[in-house]
Amino acid sequence: MTDAEIYDALNDIARDVFDNDAIALGPETRAPDVPGWDSQGNIMLIVAVEQHFGVRFRPAEFEALKNVSDFVTLISTKLAG
Repeated sequence: MTDAEIYDALNDIARDVFDNDAIALGPETRAPDVPGWDSQGNIMLIVAVEQHFGVRFRPAEFEALKNVSDFVTLISTKLAG
């Protein structure tokens, strides 16, 4: 799966989780940039991403992420592994 495909899927997932069709996640997007992406929204997003991609994240992995680009890299690594 390419990074572009992961971004597309993440955007669809985020739009669904946060009920906002205007969300457009880019490489530098951070949680505070997205309305509703608070601690509860974070958990909902993680679960939805895990289910969609069939991967599991350890809390330390997710806590180390600084932006969506880091998240895409992590997902890509999990899919390749």
